[in-house]
Amino acid sequence: MPPGCVPEPAPAPAAVPGPRRLTRGVVRPGRTPAAADAPVVDVVDLRDRRAPREAAELHFVAGDVVVVSGLPGSGKSTLMLRVVPALDGQGAAVHRIDSQDVRERWERGRLRRFPYALYRPLVRGAHYSGLRRALRSGRSVVVHDCGTLAWVRRWLAREARRGGRGLHLVLLDVPPEVALSGQRSRGRGVSGYAFARHRRAVRRLAARAQAARLPAGFTSAVLLDRPAAGALRRLGFE
Repeated sequence: MPPGCVPEPAPAPAAVPGPRRLTRGVVRPGRTPAAADAPVVDVVDLRDRRAPREAAELHFVAGDVVVVSGLPGSGKSTLMLRVVPALDGQGAAVHRIDSQDVRERWERGRLRRFPYALYRPLVRGAHYSGLRRALRSGRSVVVHDCGTLAWVRRWLAREARRGGRGLHLVLLDVPPEVALSGQRSRGRGVSGYAFARHRRAVRRLAARAQAARLPAGFTSAVLLDRPAAGALRRLGFE
């Protein structure tokens, strides 16, 4: 596309002066008091390898969109299964969107005899179709994000802005060797080339979150290491 044809993204909201460092209790990301005329990027850092772990909960506004990102094998799917409830605080359904669920459904069907690479485009199409329906429903959404596809985050930002909903990032910041171990334990991994791409993308995303310079449209970020993720009791909506 020729230069000048792509509109500039909306400026990121003003940042709070440094991440909040918390270790316990109920955390409500994105609800830090704003400045007089500027929204605030709220970054909550739950990483602290030296501190004893006490259970925490993340509470978001019902109808908001939460993006769970991190390296392959970092524990995103496991975390979502464990802490995301079926209903929000108002009794409405919470949509948990994970491409791994779609892949496993297809693998249980007629295509299980074929290599995944042959039907990967179909799985991705089904995943994004389900995500689109969830976003258009107006209900709370928690979506698994691989971290390398910036266009997906731009799409989520547009949908959230159109619906007047908050968009939040939950980032699992784990060492590469921990993520590789997670891939081995589930018996499924990505190529060395793909993993290197994921590492670069997640490293950039973590650095932006640490500096409160989130991708356009995001109003909060929560940083988790493996112990903090393990201590998390709930990721819900109220």
